[in-house]
Amino acid sequence: MKLTKEKAADNRQSIIETAGRLFRERGFDGVGVADLMKAAGFTHGGFYNHFPSKAALAAEAASSGMKQSRSQLLDVLMNEQKPGRSGLAKHVEYYLSPEHRDDRAGGCTIASLAGDAGRGNEEIQASFAPGIEEELNILASYFAKGDSKDQGSGLSARERAIQLMSELVGAVILARAVAHANPSLSDQILEVTRRNILGKGATRPRSRRRR
Repeated sequence: MKLTKEKAADNRQSIIETAGRLFRERGFDGVGVADLMKAAGFTHGGFYNHFPSKAALAAEAASSGMKQSRSQLLDVLMNEQKPGRSGLAKHVEYYLSPEHRDDRAGGCTIASLAGDAGRGNEEIQASFAPGIEEELNILASYFAKGDSKDQGSGLSARERAIQLMSELVGAVILARAVAHANPSLSDQILEVTRRNILGKGATRPRSRRRR
């Protein structure tokens, strides 16, 4: 039976979502086409009906994962929490939590796969560059609502965004690197980074618009 365009599109999206979870959990080289197609509920032979190569799927899965992360970030920033606790504080607390560290498959694509992208081809890196740029723009726009310079640091809103993302992603990568061998060190990396960021006053612009 010939698939409708809608069903074919649904199947393709299912493969992308499944691949995203497996890639984040195991890395781009840690899962083969046969395994990911089986996990998605399809036969190996159907893969090339949707994608020209595994690299093409990896690029789409990464883009899809980063798009979902941006949507979640926007949601938490636009819906400020209780008085005295900004949306960005909630984001930082989750991102630097043991739960996020331990949830590779369901966590941030950048933290899980940035190292793989650094070793990957241009096609894969081309999916990371705009994704990172767009997330930086979201953070920079948030910071720009307050002071244009971080008090005492001289950083612009974009520079603050780059610094924050680097600290968040770097801390999770380091914490995961030692999580099994030295759990207390892993927890400490998250805790110290979280405390340092939240203590900088980088978690909330000085003026907020309530929605």
